[in-house]
Amino acid sequence: MDQSFDDFVHSHQQALVRYATLLSGGQGEAEDLVQEVLIRVYPRWETLEGSRYAYVRRAVTNEFLSWRRRWSTRHIRPTAEVPEGQVELGWSEPDQRLAAELRKLPRQQRAAVVLRYYEDLTDAEIAVLLGVREASVRAHVSRGLAALRAVLGKSERAWRGNE
Repeated sequence: MDQSFDDFVHSHQQALVRYATLLSGGQGEAEDLVQEVLIRVYPRWETLEGSRYAYVRRAVTNEFLSWRRRWSTRHIRPTAEVPEGQVELGWSEPDQRLAAELRKLPRQQRAAVVLRYYEDLTDAEIAVLLGVREASVRAHVSRGLAALRAVLGKSERAWRGNE
């Protein structure tokens, strides 16, 4: 596929930002993350082989996973809480709760869960993307889902008056 960089950005930027939002937890951070990756990819665009979307998605994932190490050099810590913008995904209230709980997961678990259920990737594909073994992917997904179920399941029972 000989798609120009501009065409690729036009076609895939929203999907990449939605994916990055699920990883990072905030739309502003997600837009920065995707922009940084696209800036790095642009000079090599013509030499990329295979699925360019898969390559850029992997770069976004890797950048997300490495941001924690560089967080203190990238962010100014506000003195007051700054409200985050809401992601325009058409989510209902329970989905907003899910997104909030997803942000609380460790980065590897969050990435594995998002790749499995948002990007619909297999264990093998996630393992390659994260640079881990398939067993590690299964463990990350299992632990992430268990944590989400523990919190969201309690809330659901509380709504029904069972707690």
